[in-house]
Amino acid sequence: MKNPQVVDAATRRWRAALFLFMLATGVSMASWVARTPAVRDALEVSTGAMGLVLFGLSIGSMAGVLASGGLVRRHGGRLVIALGAVLLVAGLLVIAGGAALEVSGGVFGGLALFGAGMGLAEVAFNIEGAAVERTVGRPVLPVLHGCFSLGTVVGALLGMGLTAVRFPVGWHLAAVALAVAAAGVWTVRAVPAGTGRESAVTVDAADTADTAGSGAGGGGRTGGVRGQLAVWRDRRLVLIGLIVLAMAFAEGSANDWLPLLMVDGHGTGATAGSLTFMLFAVAMTTGRFTGGPLLVRYGPAAVVRASAVVAAVGVALVIFSDSALLAGAAVVLWGLGASLGFPVTISAAGEGVRDASARVAAVSTAGYAAFLVGPPSLGFLADHVGLRNAMVVVLVLLGGAALITGALRRRPGAPVSEVTASQPDLV
Repeated sequence: MKNPQVVDAATRRWRAALFLFMLATGVSMASWVARTPAVRDALEVSTGAMGLVLFGLSIGSMAGVLASGGLVRRHGGRLVIALGAVLLVAGLLVIAGGAALEVSGGVFGGLALFGAGMGLAEVAFNIEGAAVERTVGRPVLPVLHGCFSLGTVVGALLGMGLTAVRFPVGWHLAAVALAVAAAGVWTVRAVPAGTGRESAVTVDAADTADTAGSGAGGGGRTGGVRGQLAVWRDRRLVLIGLIVLAMAFAEGSANDWLPLLMVDGHGTGATAGSLTFMLFAVAMTTGRFTGGPLLVRYGPAAVVRASAVVAAVGVALVIFSDSALLAGAAVVLWGLGASLGFPVTISAAGEGVRDASARVAAVSTAGYAAFLVGPPSLGFLADHVGLRNAMVVVLVLLGGAALITGALRRRPGAPVSEVTASQPDLV
Protein backbone atom coordinates (compact mmCIF):
# COMPACT_ATOMS: atom_id res chain seq x y z
CA MET A 1 0.00 0.00 0.00
CA LYS A 2 1.36 3.41 -0.92
CA ASN A 3 2.26 6.11 1.56
CA PRO A 4 -1.14 7.75 2.18
CA GLN A 5 0.50 11.18 1.93
CA VAL A 6 1.94 10.60 -1.57
CA VAL A 7 -0.58 10.06 -4.36
CA ASP A 8 0.44 10.56 -7.97
CA ALA A 9 -1.56 12.72 -10.36
CA ALA A 10 -2.94 9.79 -12.37
CA THR A 11 -4.29 8.14 -9.22
CA ARG A 12 -5.86 11.41 -8.12
CA ARG A 13 -7.62 11.69 -11.48
CA TRP A 14 -8.72 8.06 -11.17
CA ARG A 15 -10.25 8.69 -7.76
CA ALA A 16 -11.82 11.99 -8.84
CA ALA A 17 -13.32 10.31 -11.91
CA LEU A 18 -15.03 7.68 -9.75
CA PHE A 19 -16.37 10.40 -7.48
CA LEU A 20 -17.68 12.43 -10.42
CA PHE A 21 -19.54 9.63 -12.13
CA MET A 22 -21.07 8.38 -8.88
CA LEU A 23 -22.26 11.97 -8.33
CA ALA A 24 -23.79 11.98 -11.82
CA THR A 25 -25.43 8.60 -11.19
CA GLY A 26 -26.98 9.94 -7.99
CA VAL A 27 -28.32 12.99 -9.81
CA SER A 28 -29.91 10.81 -12.47
CA MET A 29 -31.47 8.40 -9.96
CA ALA A 30 -32.90 11.18 -7.79
CA SER A 31 -34.17 13.05 -10.84
CA TRP A 32 -36.23 9.98 -11.70
CA VAL A 33 -37.37 9.35 -8.11
CA ALA A 34 -38.41 12.97 -7.53
CA ARG A 35 -40.63 12.88 -10.61
CA THR A 36 -42.29 9.48 -9.94
CA PRO A 37 -45.56 11.05 -8.70
CA ALA A 38 -45.77 13.14 -11.89
CA VAL A 39 -44.95 10.12 -14.04
CA ARG A 40 -47.52 7.98 -12.19
CA ASP A 41 -50.17 10.64 -12.76
CA ALA A 42 -49.23 11.05 -16.43
CA LEU A 43 -49.44 7.30 -17.00
CA GLU A 44 -52.69 7.12 -14.98
CA VAL A 45 -51.73 3.84 -13.26
CA SER A 46 -52.36 2.47 -9.77
CA THR A 47 -49.69 2.00 -7.11
CA GLY A 48 -49.47 -1.69 -7.96
CA ALA A 49 -49.15 -0.95 -11.67
CA MET A 50 -46.45 1.60 -10.88
CA GLY A 51 -44.63 -1.15 -9.00
CA LEU A 52 -44.76 -3.20 -12.20
CA VAL A 53 -43.28 -0.29 -14.16
CA LEU A 54 -40.52 -0.02 -11.55
CA PHE A 55 -39.66 -3.67 -12.12
CA GLY A 56 -38.13 -2.51 -15.40
CA LEU A 57 -35.43 -0.87 -13.30
CA SER A 58 -35.06 -4.01 -11.19
CA ILE A 59 -34.82 -6.39 -14.16
CA GLY A 60 -32.30 -4.25 -15.99
CA SER A 61 -30.27 -3.60 -12.86
CA MET A 62 -29.98 -7.25 -11.90
CA ALA A 63 -28.99 -8.17 -15.44
CA GLY A 64 -26.26 -5.54 -15.26
CA VAL A 65 -25.15 -6.58 -11.77
CA LEU A 66 -24.93 -10.26 -12.68
CA ALA A 67 -22.99 -9.55 -15.88
CA SER A 68 -20.67 -6.91 -14.46
CA GLY A 69 -18.22 -9.08 -12.52
CA GLY A 70 -17.51 -11.38 -15.44
CA LEU A 71 -17.12 -8.48 -17.86
CA VAL A 72 -14.69 -6.73 -15.52
CA ARG A 73 -12.63 -9.91 -15.21
CA ARG A 74 -12.43 -10.23 -19.00
CA HIS A 75 -12.14 -6.61 -20.13
CA GLY A 76 -11.34 -4.44 -17.12
CA GLY A 77 -13.43 -1.89 -15.28
CA ARG A 78 -13.01 0.98 -17.72
CA LEU A 79 -14.79 -0.77 -20.59
CA VAL A 80 -17.61 -1.88 -18.29
CA ILE A 81 -18.03 1.65 -16.93
CA ALA A 82 -18.13 2.99 -20.49
CA LEU A 83 -20.83 0.49 -21.48
CA GLY A 84 -22.77 1.32 -18.31
CA ALA A 85 -22.61 5.03 -19.11
CA VAL A 86 -23.98 4.46 -22.61
CA LEU A 87 -26.91 2.44 -21.25
CA LEU A 88 -27.60 4.99 -18.51
CA VAL A 89 -27.85 7.80 -21.03
CA ALA A 90 -29.96 5.75 -23.44
CA GLY A 91 -32.27 4.70 -20.62
CA LEU A 92 -32.84 8.27 -19.45
CA LEU A 93 -33.69 9.35 -22.99
CA VAL A 94 -36.16 6.48 -23.43
CA ILE A 95 -37.76 7.22 -20.03
CA ALA A 96 -38.07 10.87 -21.07
CA GLY A 97 -39.79 9.86 -24.30
CA GLY A 98 -42.09 7.37 -22.55
CA ALA A 99 -43.13 9.95 -19.95
CA ALA A 100 -43.72 12.63 -22.57
CA LEU A 101 -45.83 10.26 -24.68
CA GLU A 102 -47.53 8.78 -21.58
CA VAL A 103 -46.58 5.22 -22.59
CA SER A 104 -46.05 2.83 -19.65
CA GLY A 105 -44.13 0.37 -21.81
CA GLY A 106 -41.73 3.10 -22.85
CA VAL A 107 -41.02 4.05 -19.25
CA PHE A 108 -40.59 0.37 -18.35
CA GLY A 109 -38.13 -0.15 -21.23
CA GLY A 110 -36.21 3.00 -20.39
CA LEU A 111 -35.92 1.94 -16.76
CA ALA A 112 -34.61 -1.46 -17.88
CA LEU A 113 -31.85 0.20 -19.93
CA PHE A 114 -31.12 2.68 -17.15
CA GLY A 115 -30.97 -0.12 -14.59
CA ALA A 116 -28.68 -2.25 -16.76
CA GLY A 117 -26.28 0.66 -17.07
CA MET A 118 -26.37 1.31 -13.35
CA GLY A 119 -25.83 -2.35 -12.49
CA LEU A 120 -22.88 -2.67 -14.86
CA ALA A 121 -21.23 0.53 -13.72
CA GLU A 122 -21.74 0.33 -9.97
CA VAL A 123 -20.33 -3.16 -9.38
CA ALA A 124 -17.34 -2.11 -11.47
CA PHE A 125 -17.11 1.06 -9.36
CA ASN A 126 -17.01 -0.94 -6.13
CA ILE A 127 -14.16 -3.07 -7.49
CA GLU A 128 -12.35 0.03 -8.77
CA GLY A 129 -12.97 1.86 -5.49
CA ALA A 130 -11.51 -1.00 -3.46
CA ALA A 131 -8.46 -0.95 -5.75
CA VAL A 132 -8.04 2.80 -5.22
CA GLU A 133 -8.25 2.27 -1.44
CA ARG A 134 -5.38 -0.20 -1.60
CA THR A 135 -3.39 2.22 -3.77
CA VAL A 136 -3.82 5.45 -1.80
CA GLY A 137 -4.05 3.97 1.70
CA ARG A 138 -7.14 6.00 2.54
CA PRO A 139 -10.88 5.29 2.69
CA VAL A 140 -12.57 5.63 -0.68
CA LEU A 141 -15.75 3.51 -0.63
CA PRO A 142 -17.65 5.55 2.00
CA VAL A 143 -16.83 8.78 0.15
CA LEU A 144 -17.60 7.14 -3.21
CA HIS A 145 -21.07 6.19 -2.00
CA GLY A 146 -21.31 9.60 -0.36
CA CYS A 147 -20.87 11.16 -3.79
CA PHE A 148 -23.83 9.11 -5.00
CA SER A 149 -25.85 10.43 -2.07
CA LEU A 150 -24.68 13.99 -2.73
CA GLY A 151 -25.87 13.51 -6.30
CA THR A 152 -29.26 12.45 -5.00
CA VAL A 153 -29.45 15.69 -3.00
CA VAL A 154 -28.71 17.72 -6.12
CA GLY A 155 -31.17 15.65 -8.15
CA ALA A 156 -33.86 15.92 -5.50
CA LEU A 157 -33.47 19.70 -5.28
CA LEU A 158 -33.65 19.93 -9.04
CA GLY A 159 -36.67 17.63 -9.16
CA MET A 160 -38.45 19.50 -6.39
CA GLY A 161 -37.95 22.84 -8.12
CA LEU A 162 -39.02 21.58 -11.53
CA THR A 163 -42.04 19.80 -10.01
CA ALA A 164 -43.11 23.05 -8.35
CA VAL A 165 -43.05 24.94 -11.66
CA ARG A 166 -44.61 21.99 -13.54
CA PHE A 167 -41.64 21.61 -15.87
CA PRO A 168 -42.19 18.69 -18.29
CA VAL A 169 -40.70 15.43 -17.01
CA GLY A 170 -39.44 14.45 -20.45
CA TRP A 171 -37.34 17.57 -20.96
CA HIS A 172 -36.03 17.32 -17.40
CA LEU A 173 -34.74 13.76 -17.83
CA ALA A 174 -33.34 14.50 -21.29
CA ALA A 175 -31.25 17.33 -19.84
CA VAL A 176 -29.98 15.02 -17.08
CA ALA A 177 -29.03 12.46 -19.75
CA LEU A 178 -26.79 15.02 -21.44
CA ALA A 179 -25.07 15.84 -18.14
CA VAL A 180 -24.49 12.12 -17.43
CA ALA A 181 -23.03 11.68 -20.91
CA ALA A 182 -20.52 14.49 -20.33
CA ALA A 183 -19.50 13.05 -16.95
CA GLY A 184 -19.17 9.58 -18.47
CA VAL A 185 -16.79 10.75 -21.20
CA TRP A 186 -14.47 12.42 -18.69
CA THR A 187 -14.60 9.45 -16.32
CA VAL A 188 -13.76 6.84 -18.94
CA ARG A 189 -10.76 8.87 -20.03
CA ALA A 190 -9.44 9.14 -16.45
CA VAL A 191 -9.93 5.53 -15.28
CA PRO A 192 -6.87 3.36 -16.07
CA ALA A 193 -7.34 0.45 -18.44
CA GLY A 194 -7.26 -3.13 -17.23
CA THR A 195 -7.36 -2.58 -13.47
CA GLY A 196 -10.21 -4.98 -12.88
CA ARG A 197 -8.80 -7.47 -15.37
CA GLU A 198 -5.44 -7.47 -13.62
CA SER A 199 -7.08 -7.92 -10.25
CA ALA A 200 -9.17 -10.77 -11.67
CA VAL A 201 -6.02 -12.66 -12.75
CA THR A 202 -4.80 -12.55 -9.19
CA VAL A 203 -8.19 -13.69 -7.92
CA ASP A 204 -8.30 -16.55 -10.41
CA ALA A 205 -4.87 -17.73 -9.36
CA ALA A 206 -5.87 -17.68 -5.70
CA ASP A 207 -9.12 -19.48 -6.43
CA THR A 208 -7.28 -22.15 -8.43
CA ALA A 209 -4.81 -22.70 -5.61
CA ASP A 210 -7.61 -22.95 -3.05
CA THR A 211 -9.55 -25.38 -5.22
CA ALA A 212 -6.52 -27.58 -5.83
CA GLY A 213 -5.69 -27.59 -2.13
CA SER A 214 -9.17 -28.80 -1.26
CA GLY A 215 -9.06 -31.60 -3.82
CA ALA A 216 -11.94 -30.13 -5.82
CA GLY A 217 -9.91 -29.69 -9.01
CA GLY A 218 -10.37 -26.95 -11.58
CA GLY A 219 -8.27 -24.00 -12.61
CA GLY A 220 -7.80 -21.17 -15.04
CA ARG A 221 -10.83 -19.06 -15.86
CA THR A 222 -13.21 -21.69 -14.51
CA GLY A 223 -11.51 -21.42 -11.12
CA GLY A 224 -12.35 -17.71 -11.03
CA VAL A 225 -16.03 -18.36 -11.74
CA ARG A 226 -16.15 -21.06 -9.10
CA GLY A 227 -14.44 -18.71 -6.72
CA GLN A 228 -17.30 -16.22 -7.08
CA LEU A 229 -19.63 -18.88 -5.70
CA ALA A 230 -17.16 -20.54 -3.32
CA VAL A 231 -16.74 -17.37 -1.25
CA TRP A 232 -20.27 -17.87 0.08
CA ARG A 233 -19.07 -20.95 1.96
CA ASP A 234 -17.67 -18.52 4.51
CA ARG A 235 -20.30 -18.14 7.25
CA ARG A 236 -19.02 -14.65 8.09
CA LEU A 237 -19.52 -13.52 4.50
CA VAL A 238 -23.06 -14.91 4.50
CA LEU A 239 -23.87 -12.83 7.58
CA ILE A 240 -22.27 -9.78 5.98
CA GLY A 241 -24.41 -10.43 2.90
CA LEU A 242 -27.55 -10.51 5.05
CA ILE A 243 -26.60 -7.23 6.69
CA VAL A 244 -26.01 -5.50 3.37
CA LEU A 245 -29.27 -6.97 2.07
CA ALA A 246 -31.25 -5.37 4.92
CA MET A 247 -29.45 -2.03 4.81
CA ALA A 248 -29.64 -1.79 1.02
CA PHE A 249 -33.35 -2.69 1.12
CA ALA A 250 -33.93 0.15 3.57
CA GLU A 251 -32.12 2.59 1.28
CA GLY A 252 -33.75 1.31 -1.89
CA SER A 253 -37.24 1.45 -0.41
CA ALA A 254 -36.82 5.15 0.28
CA ASN A 255 -35.43 5.76 -3.20
CA ASP A 256 -38.35 3.99 -4.86
CA TRP A 257 -41.26 4.95 -2.67
CA LEU A 258 -40.59 7.88 -0.35
CA PRO A 259 -42.25 10.63 -2.43
CA LEU A 260 -45.33 8.44 -3.03
CA LEU A 261 -45.27 7.31 0.61
CA MET A 262 -45.67 10.91 1.71
CA VAL A 263 -48.19 11.79 -1.01
CA ASP A 264 -50.41 8.70 -0.69
CA GLY A 265 -49.68 7.67 2.90
CA HIS A 266 -49.62 11.09 4.60
CA GLY A 267 -51.62 13.25 2.21
CA THR A 268 -48.89 15.73 1.29
CA GLY A 269 -48.54 17.43 -2.09
CA ALA A 270 -46.12 16.29 -4.79
CA THR A 271 -43.66 19.09 -4.02
CA ALA A 272 -43.66 18.17 -0.32
CA GLY A 273 -43.06 14.56 -1.30
CA SER A 274 -40.01 15.59 -3.29
CA LEU A 275 -38.83 17.73 -0.37
CA THR A 276 -39.07 14.73 1.95
CA PHE A 277 -36.94 12.67 -0.41
CA MET A 278 -34.42 15.52 -0.49
CA LEU A 279 -34.22 15.41 3.33
CA PHE A 280 -33.53 11.69 3.13
CA ALA A 281 -30.80 12.28 0.55
CA VAL A 282 -29.20 15.01 2.67
CA ALA A 283 -29.20 12.70 5.67
CA MET A 284 -27.61 9.90 3.62
CA THR A 285 -24.93 12.26 2.34
CA THR A 286 -24.18 13.63 5.79
CA GLY A 287 -23.83 10.16 7.27
CA ARG A 288 -21.45 8.98 4.55
CA PHE A 289 -19.18 12.01 4.59
CA THR A 290 -19.00 12.34 8.39
CA GLY A 291 -19.11 8.72 9.55
CA GLY A 292 -15.33 8.22 9.46
CA PRO A 293 -14.59 9.35 13.03
CA LEU A 294 -17.31 7.09 14.43
CA LEU A 295 -15.90 4.13 12.53
CA VAL A 296 -12.41 4.88 13.85
CA ARG A 297 -13.58 5.17 17.44
CA TYR A 298 -16.18 2.43 17.71
CA GLY A 299 -15.53 0.07 14.80
CA PRO A 300 -17.85 -1.06 11.99
CA ALA A 301 -19.85 -3.58 14.02
CA ALA A 302 -21.01 -1.08 16.64
CA VAL A 303 -21.60 1.69 14.10
CA VAL A 304 -23.70 -0.44 11.76
CA ARG A 305 -25.67 -1.86 14.71
CA ALA A 306 -26.49 1.66 15.91
CA SER A 307 -27.23 2.70 12.32
CA ALA A 308 -29.76 -0.11 11.88
CA VAL A 309 -31.50 0.88 15.11
CA VAL A 310 -31.62 4.57 14.14
CA ALA A 311 -32.98 3.71 10.70
CA ALA A 312 -35.60 1.42 12.27
CA VAL A 313 -36.78 4.22 14.56
CA GLY A 314 -37.12 6.52 11.58
CA VAL A 315 -39.05 3.97 9.53
CA ALA A 316 -41.33 3.19 12.49
CA LEU A 317 -42.21 6.86 12.91
CA VAL A 318 -42.97 7.19 9.20
CA ILE A 319 -45.23 4.13 9.37
CA PHE A 320 -47.08 4.70 12.62
CA SER A 321 -47.16 8.48 13.08
CA ASP A 322 -50.32 10.25 11.96
CA SER A 323 -48.46 13.54 11.68
CA ALA A 324 -47.07 14.26 8.22
CA LEU A 325 -44.64 16.74 9.79
CA LEU A 326 -43.27 14.17 12.25
CA ALA A 327 -43.05 11.55 9.51
CA GLY A 328 -41.13 13.98 7.32
CA ALA A 329 -38.71 14.74 10.15
CA ALA A 330 -38.28 11.02 10.88
CA VAL A 331 -37.00 10.54 7.33
CA VAL A 332 -33.77 12.18 8.55
CA LEU A 333 -33.28 9.29 11.00
CA TRP A 334 -34.07 6.81 8.21
CA GLY A 335 -31.41 8.36 5.99
CA LEU A 336 -28.73 8.73 8.66
CA GLY A 337 -29.27 5.15 9.79
CA ALA A 338 -29.10 3.67 6.30
CA SER A 339 -26.11 5.74 5.14
CA LEU A 340 -23.11 3.66 6.17
CA GLY A 341 -24.55 0.15 5.85
CA PHE A 342 -23.67 -0.49 2.21
CA PRO A 343 -20.08 0.89 2.01
CA VAL A 344 -19.00 -0.44 5.42
CA THR A 345 -20.21 -3.97 4.73
CA ILE A 346 -18.52 -4.00 1.31
CA SER A 347 -15.22 -2.95 2.89
CA ALA A 348 -15.62 -5.56 5.62
CA ALA A 349 -16.21 -8.25 3.01
CA GLY A 350 -12.81 -7.70 1.40
CA GLU A 351 -10.85 -7.01 4.56
CA GLY A 352 -7.55 -8.81 5.03
CA VAL A 353 -8.20 -11.73 2.64
CA ARG A 354 -6.58 -12.63 -0.66
CA ASP A 355 -9.85 -13.22 -2.54
CA ALA A 356 -11.03 -9.70 -1.73
CA SER A 357 -12.24 -8.87 -5.26
CA ALA A 358 -14.46 -11.95 -5.44
CA ARG A 359 -15.89 -11.24 -2.00
CA VAL A 360 -16.52 -7.57 -2.80
CA ALA A 361 -18.27 -8.54 -6.04
CA ALA A 362 -20.40 -11.15 -4.24
CA VAL A 363 -21.53 -8.80 -1.46
CA SER A 364 -22.08 -5.96 -3.94
CA THR A 365 -24.35 -8.22 -5.97
CA ALA A 366 -26.35 -9.18 -2.88
CA GLY A 367 -26.66 -5.55 -1.89
CA TYR A 368 -27.78 -4.35 -5.29
CA ALA A 369 -30.25 -7.22 -5.51
CA ALA A 370 -31.90 -6.00 -2.32
CA PHE A 371 -31.58 -2.35 -3.31
CA LEU A 372 -33.13 -2.75 -6.74
CA VAL A 373 -35.30 -5.87 -6.81
CA GLY A 374 -36.87 -5.90 -3.36
CA PRO A 375 -38.45 -2.44 -3.02
CA PRO A 376 -40.62 -2.59 -6.18
CA SER A 377 -42.33 -5.67 -4.77
CA LEU A 378 -43.64 -3.49 -1.96
CA GLY A 379 -46.00 -1.94 -4.49
CA PHE A 380 -47.93 -5.20 -4.85
CA LEU A 381 -48.11 -5.59 -1.08
CA ALA A 382 -49.24 -1.96 -0.81
CA ASP A 383 -52.27 -2.69 -3.00
CA HIS A 384 -53.52 -4.94 -0.18
CA VAL A 385 -52.33 -3.27 3.02
CA GLY A 386 -51.39 0.26 1.99
CA LEU A 387 -47.94 1.70 1.34
CA ARG A 388 -47.31 2.71 4.94
CA ASN A 389 -48.07 -0.76 6.26
CA ALA A 390 -46.00 -2.38 3.52
CA MET A 391 -42.95 -0.60 4.95
CA VAL A 392 -43.13 -2.89 8.00
CA VAL A 393 -41.04 -5.27 5.89
CA VAL A 394 -38.22 -2.72 5.99
CA LEU A 395 -38.59 -2.41 9.76
CA VAL A 396 -38.30 -6.16 10.28
CA LEU A 397 -35.20 -6.44 8.08
CA LEU A 398 -33.46 -3.63 9.93
CA GLY A 399 -34.18 -5.30 13.25
CA GLY A 400 -32.69 -8.54 11.98
CA ALA A 401 -29.58 -6.78 10.70
CA ALA A 402 -28.97 -5.16 14.09
CA LEU A 403 -28.75 -8.63 15.66
CA ILE A 404 -25.94 -9.96 13.44
CA THR A 405 -23.58 -7.00 13.06
CA GLY A 406 -20.94 -8.89 15.05
CA ALA A 407 -19.93 -10.36 11.69
CA LEU A 408 -18.43 -6.97 10.80
CA ARG A 409 -15.75 -7.17 13.50
CA ARG A 410 -12.26 -7.32 12.08
CA ARG A 411 -10.66 -10.72 11.74
CA PRO A 412 -7.92 -11.31 14.35
CA GLY A 413 -4.64 -10.22 12.88
CA ALA A 414 -6.21 -8.67 9.78
CA PRO A 415 -4.86 -5.32 8.60
CA VAL A 416 -6.89 -2.26 9.47
CA SER A 417 -9.54 -1.83 6.81
CA GLU A 418 -9.68 1.16 4.56
CA VAL A 419 -12.95 2.24 6.11
CA THR A 420 -11.64 2.29 9.68
CA ALA A 421 -8.06 3.32 8.91
CA SER A 422 -8.67 7.05 8.88
CA GLN A 423 -11.16 9.75 8.19
CA PRO A 424 -12.34 10.05 4.55
CA ASP A 425 -10.15 12.31 2.47
CA LEU A 426 -11.24 14.08 -0.69
CA VAL A 427 -7.89 15.56 -1.72
